[in-house]
Amino acid sequence: HCPYVKAVISRIVRDANDLKSQGVGFVAINSNDADTYPDDSFDNMKLFAKANAFTFPYLHDESQAVARAYGAVCTPDFFGLNSELTLQYRGRLDASRRDAGPPGLRRDLFEAMRQVARTGDGPLDQLASIGCSIKWKEAA
Repeated sequence: HCPYVKAVISRIVRDANDLKSQGVGFVAINSNDADTYPDDSFDNMKLFAKANAFTFPYLHDESQAVARAYGAVCTPDFFGLNSELTLQYRGRLDASRRDAGPPGLRRDLFEAMRQVARTGDGPLDQLASIGCSIKWKEAA
């Protein structure tokens, strides 16, 4: 349901496909509380993935354990791991915010993961992602 995700989803899919051709895997994870936000239910996730031609797994973090383990704070929030599963990138997709930027805009996630694929290490300079806050479940 996040307007930031809706605004950039075509670029996320593009970058995932372009990275796949370079041997980089990609997975999307939805950690929002679907009880409070039914648009983020598993059934609606499947519809969203199909409508946007996902070519990668789209997982439901129902317990929110994955989001908590990585310290995710917003959607979208990007985490890039190397082949040893060590975090190498935590940052934004690109500089576009919600609106598409001008042609030729630097693709931060794409470039970072190309670097990780080549060297095993992410870039030193990383800019935080921006988006909607994760919809956390109320503590029991």
